[in-house]
Amino acid sequence: MAALFSGRVLIRNNSDQDELDTEAELSRRLENRLVLLFFGAAACPECQAFAPVLKDFFVRLTDEFYVLRAAQLALVYVSQDPTEEQQDEFLRDMPEKWLFLPFEDDLRRDLGRQFRVERLPAVVVLKPGGDVLTRDAAEEIRRLGPACFANWREAAELLDRSFLPPEDLEDAAPRSLTEWLRRRKYRVDKAAPRRGPGGEREEGDREPALF
Repeated sequence: MAALFSGRVLIRNNSDQDELDTEAELSRRLENRLVLLFFGAAACPECQAFAPVLKDFFVRLTDEFYVLRAAQLALVYVSQDPTEEQQDEFLRDMPEKWLFLPFEDDLRRDLGRQFRVERLPAVVVLKPGGDVLTRDAAEEIRRLGPACFANWREAAELLDRSFLPPEDLEDAAPRSLTEWLRRRKYRVDKAAPRRGPGGEREEGDREPALF
């Protein structure tokens, strides 16, 4: 995940605005976490309305006042503000654990194109390996609140097992009654099996397992 920001600087949204400017620091903040890329702007009324919702969502998952152990979650604000003053104003009341790119970094714009952001606000959810789990989770966060994280984490486990310790990789037991729903929502389609001239399945291809 840190590779997305390799060679760049991320800044913590605290009073000192600590810079994460080494690979080790970026890794410590981003690796083995779901990463939210929050695209927004101070001049966008919808972003202003959504920001307190996202702030509450993030704080309830990462603040020790609410949880015994902070969730494996990081958030990077990808400012679409036209001025640095507007970016600073937007971040002023946001959590200190949020990260953001320096205003002068063109990656702010490049990421919007890379992830095909079409409207603001937008929240792109990335799996620990960097693949997109959800292209825009803003509405899901509004509807479900912190429950989204459980859905995303379980979906990430089902797809790439990034969060699971090695000894659990072969455990096929469902983790919840809603696992099959999450699997369907975030599933990755597998290639169709090869078949012979008569339509029979070729040797080496097994029946795909059902959900």
